Amino acid sequence: MIAAGSRTAAIAIVAFAAFAGPLAAEGQDAASAPLVPTVAAQPSAVGIGLELDGMLQAVRQSTVAAQASGNIVQLLVRAGDAVRAGQVLARIDERDAQAGLASSEAALARSQAELANARAHYERSRQLRAQGFISQAALDVAEAQFRAAQAGQQQAQAGRSQAALARSFANVVAPYDGLVLATHVEAGDLAAPGRALVSVYAPQPMRAVAYVPASRQVLARQAQRIQVRLPSGQWITPSASTALPGADPVSQTVEFRLELPAGALAGAVPGQSVRVRFAGGSAERLTVPAAALLRRGELTGVYVARERGFVLQAVRIGAEHGEAGVELLAGLKAGERIALDPVRAGLAGARPAPADAAR
Repeated sequence: MIAAGSRTAAIAIVAFAAFAGPLAAEGQDAASAPLVPTVAAQPSAVGIGLELDGMLQAVRQSTVAAQASGNIVQLLVRAGDAVRAGQVLARIDERDAQAGLASSEAALARSQAELANARAHYERSRQLRAQGFISQAALDVAEAQFRAAQAGQQQAQAGRSQAALARSFANVVAPYDGLVLATHVEAGDLAAPGRALVSVYAPQPMRAVAYVPASRQVLARQAQRIQVRLPSGQWITPSASTALPGADPVSQTVEFRLELPAGALAGAVPGQSVRVRFAGGSAERLTVPAAALLRRGELTGVYVARERGFVLQAVRIGAEHGEAGVELLAGLKAGERIALDPVRAGLAGARPAPADAAR
């Protein structure tokens, strides 16, 4: 029985053979064979640490919800629209709120009339008491009626303010300048207090969020350097980093929030994937130039120089280290020479260039 590891290796070799291209043909004219420069795979000092997937997240992102009940009569924005602070996003049927406002205004007008009458009665009673025509008890009753009318007027004024506020909830507005991320309703849907209507976000500032395994959080917290690779391929250094104090009980990860400089985020939108690297010191690792790697789907390989030409060898790669190259985890030994141009190395008859020419 063939072991599982042997079957995997055989499959990888067959797959690479499908796209590797022909090796050097025996007897071919050596003068016309392409010469491909090579480089030796050597250990070099690279930063060690942790590299994870992350995503971009807007620092200011809000889901605007309804604060009143009623049918949505207008949805005035779509995903991607730019909005200004205070701009109306949606309108809710306000007939019920308008009726409540009219009722409260009528109650306010009645309370004002009652207050005016109670004030006049109290003033007359004071004059009559001063002339001795009424008792002190009658004056006390008039004063009590006046104070009650004042309280009634204040209550009616508060009711009117509350009704006006409820009516204002019929217009759902943007909390700040930004972009519409998503709409969660359509015109004609029923709104209720707390139901999400529109999500908006401010394009700047933005941060990268990475979820570090709880078992590796110490390495991430003590990292000497943190870098974020943007969707454009550029590596940048966050302006600030914050690790939440607790771990998620389900995923057992700790959330790291990395604030990003605004100037490097042109065209970036929330939800895009990024790479986050936590570097903590250096170590010797076998590396090769990124240009020497041949990638086909999920398979990666290099052309290794042999006496008669090149042989395609499957490799397993690790982290990318910029100018230092790409770390090799398996498939190649230190000192082996590989083609710097894997496309030309796959041509029929390709031969390694002399070492002096490679330099």
